[in-house]
Amino acid sequence: MSSQGHPTDAGRAAEHAYRCIREQILSGQRAGGEWLREDKLAESTGVSRTPVREALRQLAAEGLVYYQRNRGVQVQTWSASDLNEIYSLRSLLEPHGCRLAAGTGAADCAALDALCDAMENAVDKGIPDLDKVAELNNDFHRMVIEASGDSRLTGLVTSNLQIPLVRHTFSRYSNASLQRSMAHHRELVDALRVGDPAWAESIMRAHVHAAWSVMRQYFDAAGDSGEDGDSDDSSTT
Repeated sequence: MSSQGHPTDAGRAAEHAYRCIREQILSGQRAGGEWLREDKLAESTGVSRTPVREALRQLAAEGLVYYQRNRGVQVQTWSASDLNEIYSLRSLLEPHGCRLAAGTGAADCAALDALCDAMENAVDKGIPDLDKVAELNNDFHRMVIEASGDSRLTGLVTSNLQIPLVRHTFSRYSNASLQRSMAHHRELVDALRVGDPAWAESIMRAHVHAAWSVMRQYFDAAGDSGEDGDSDDSSTT
């Protein structure tokens, strides 16, 4: 059994299984299209199969897994159509959130500057630490959108950022794309610092569209499923 603990309360056991399996999917430990067996998941999470079933239902509701009738549960795969839906939403929601954040003046620019420093340090290593960059990037976008003061918008954006297709965008970036992304972050903080809604909105729109363009190129090279795992734009040297 797993060393992650053995929750006994039914609700806590389901929550424990949900968090463990979700992190495995989001981190890429479980690839798109992988079949998820309840017995193996129960063993790896240290709970019985009943809370695993509840966890899988919750993950299906979030779109991270899906049920195949008479076959079982698979980790969600992502198509070019999914890419366009997700980034269409991002291109509408996040620029709007940045406009609101610049207007409220609630953004913690010192904390955002610190995140920019940390991301740039991770990028500027001999071999960029892309997992660290992705983690810090999510923190940055979440902190910016929280400054909008709109809790529903924050929930929608945060949910989108957790989708593996978005979370692992940096693995498809060239060095030039990484540097451009870092520059966008810096400029966005400048716009928030002076409280310029139009500037903040425009730089986030450019930022999202740049990521969208990189991912479209990846899908074009890999085919519609985007599941080959490699592309020319993944080079970071």
